[in-house]
Amino acid sequence: MLISLPVTTQNTELTRPALTTLSEDERLFRDSVYEFADREIRPLVREMDEDAQISKPLVDKLFDLGVMGIEIPESFGGGGASLFHSVLAVEALSRVDPSIGVLVDVQNTLVINALLRWGNDDVKRRYLPPLALHTIGAYALSEAGAGSDAFALATRASERGDHWALSGRKLWITNGNEADLFIVFANINPEAGHRGITAFLVERSVAGFTVGKKEDKLGIRASSTCELLFEECLVPRANVLGEAGKGYKVAIETLNEGRIGIGAQMIGLAQGALDHAIKYIRERKQFGKAIAEFQAVQHQIARAATELEAARLMVYNAARLRDQQQPFLTEAAMCKIYSSEVAERVTSLAVNLYGGYGFVKDYPVEKLFRDAKIGQIYEGTSNLQLQTIAKQILG
Repeated sequence: MLISLPVTTQNTELTRPALTTLSEDERLFRDSVYEFADREIRPLVREMDEDAQISKPLVDKLFDLGVMGIEIPESFGGGGASLFHSVLAVEALSRVDPSIGVLVDVQNTLVINALLRWGNDDVKRRYLPPLALHTIGAYALSEAGAGSDAFALATRASERGDHWALSGRKLWITNGNEADLFIVFANINPEAGHRGITAFLVERSVAGFTVGKKEDKLGIRASSTCELLFEECLVPRANVLGEAGKGYKVAIETLNEGRIGIGAQMIGLAQGALDHAIKYIRERKQFGKAIAEFQAVQHQIARAATELEAARLMVYNAARLRDQQQPFLTEAAMCKIYSSEVAERVTSLAVNLYGGYGFVKDYPVEKLFRDAKIGQIYEGTSNLQLQTIAKQILG
């Protein structure tokens, strides 16, 4: 089943639009993705979490669905839609399993987004069609000593004729186990600091490149998080993404948009937890009546729903701003930090309302509680988001 991806037209009359409502096409798209997730993903969630592995047949179905190449132009085999559609897909998938949500998120908001913006015609011709149809991508920036300080890279690239030779080690790389294409950041001139950082397109089959240890994680366990090893890994000059020495710009601008995708993952996750909690409190009886009839429980649900709606509107607004080519840096940071905090609170509430059942793996909310924690860590910690917001407001 291939979902139709309508192209969003730009409203040039609005300078700072807060277009948070959904059109009928957008609503149908989000609901269609959720129906797929409910039917195809939900039966696999616990098994994938315990095995710490995404089902390969499920990945094939995601490509068939069309959600792995949402912004890729139709001429390259993609959906030709917007970042907003990527956000809707990630939200809908994460409502069932945030591990699948982040797989699709990294593919669209980081990898494909970077190629669309920074790739030349040759790069787009070579890599966009496979990414739309069958190839998973990964984004390799983080290192042992370069997490929040992303530009303290130790990975180096040296000239070797018509190639660059990469040497170093990357950590915490999402999609590392499944990806066949990696955007890898290395420094070609350490004396120049961040102005030596360059983005390279590295294929999995290249000699000198190895996918190393897969991390055993607290949450989003089905999503692979791996180390990458480079030992004189030869990459053709044609596989530089953007310009040599301009990789810092590729990284910063791509991550700004990726944070909106993480916001979408978090609101989808929180909605899934709230769905489970509402269903449970209607069925669970104590003191002769359903616990949903107790005012204290009602107020907790009401507050959770209110916070979730606020987070959703922030995520949607940031995505709309980006698609309308308006400034969105502050809004992206705000939606990322707030949605991750809301996800943690809503999933914690769900566990509490389930009582003892919420603490065991036979019920779904303990997994969502574990999954929520990563939202305040990856693609920019909460402290970094606060710093970004403060600089924008005060600077």
